[in-house]
Amino acid sequence: MGARLDKMFLLVYINGMKASKIISAVGVVALIGLFGYWWVATPGVSAAGRVAAVFSAALFGAVCLRFVPGWMAFWNGKAIGAAVDSEPDFMLPKLFCGLLAADLGVVLLVAALRGIFGYSDGLEFWTCTDSRHYLDIARDWYLSEGEWDRLVQLVFLPGYPLAVRAAHGLISDWLVAGMAVSAVCFAGAGCVFYRLLQLDVRHRTAARTLKYLCLLPGAFFFAAPMSESLFLLLCLGCLYAARRDRWLTAGVLGGLAAFTRSLGLTLVVPLVFLWVRERKRLSPSRLAAVFLVAAGFGAYCLVNDSVAGDPFQFMEYQRVHWSQQLGLFWNTAAYQTEWAVRSAGTADFWGLWLPNLVYGFGTLGLMLFAVKRLRADYAAWFLAYYFVAMGATWLLSAPRYLVAMPVVSMALGAVTEDRRADAAATVGCGCGAVFYLCAFVLRWQVW
Repeated sequence: MGARLDKMFLLVYINGMKASKIISAVGVVALIGLFGYWWVATPGVSAAGRVAAVFSAALFGAVCLRFVPGWMAFWNGKAIGAAVDSEPDFMLPKLFCGLLAADLGVVLLVAALRGIFGYSDGLEFWTCTDSRHYLDIARDWYLSEGEWDRLVQLVFLPGYPLAVRAAHGLISDWLVAGMAVSAVCFAGAGCVFYRLLQLDVRHRTAARTLKYLCLLPGAFFFAAPMSESLFLLLCLGCLYAARRDRWLTAGVLGGLAAFTRSLGLTLVVPLVFLWVRERKRLSPSRLAAVFLVAAGFGAYCLVNDSVAGDPFQFMEYQRVHWSQQLGLFWNTAAYQTEWAVRSAGTADFWGLWLPNLVYGFGTLGLMLFAVKRLRADYAAWFLAYYFVAMGATWLLSAPRYLVAMPVVSMALGAVTEDRRADAAATVGCGCGAVFYLCAFVLRWQVW
């Protein structure tokens, strides 16, 4: 069996240039074919929408083409990562407390801005998005009968509500408990992120990457009573455990991530990439890790079955209530562009459609420059995550989904080694973060 697997690996490890050309050619043909089918099968798209779709698909294809040589080098065992240095004294406690303070600062800033704009709703403001659904689930669990708005809450995965329910044992107020869970998870995620980064880069680069995690427009969602902070912590924990050869731990954390957000399933991609790089055979722990990630989402399907009698009931609720199905990311670019044109100059344009388009195109543009500087397993994870997350047929939350994708922050850290580039990116992200926070506070359809 081992000899057969070695032969299979040899087929994968064809000398770099030839393999890269074959994979690139197949990928380009597949992308063009899929795009051509969409073009013909989707009538009624405006000229602006079609231009946006072409640009989106072309950017994604360009990123993939730049990714393939690094992929082949990664699987062939090429050394990666810069020289690393020692961790400063008490780094993790300082980082944890600093991120907790940053989280509290966001909450206080939102309260101050709401007051300046003439509102007096205090912490209750944070229930204006999907937060209220998570808190309802934490308090009452899923309902099998009752009001339609409560039934469709089955589409929100159970990981975060269960964490809030656990925290409620210490904090009597459900909203405060939810925000406490988010704050602690965000601070913990920052610590794990730092340790993960330090496996490959110097302290300075790791610290800069964490700076961008906090500065990204939409980072305020990490303070919200929603699943972003917990999801980020579990994903980073999964990757760090795998990198430290603790595969069963990685599988458990990855499964919990998939039990918290369906996008957690994409963690299978970096786990498989790392497994192949290490050229391990049918290791039980590695097989178990991949299985456990899928099992986490399977557990959510069992919850669907117990509540609604159908393991895939969430798909029906998403389709009927939110017009949400799996689609193609360039179709998302097309309809978001059309809506942006229709709503030009309105609050919906500034708060909803423009940020979604900026994130959709901006992250691809960023990855075009960064992909060769990133580990191939992380880059592959981004590509899979982007393909799924941005392909939703009625996507309103692209910034929130992509802020919680840590490779975006890694990419910013990788392309800002130069001080001028770092200064420009810091100012750009900072200005964008302030604008988007104000749009959120004013409820300009920021989701």
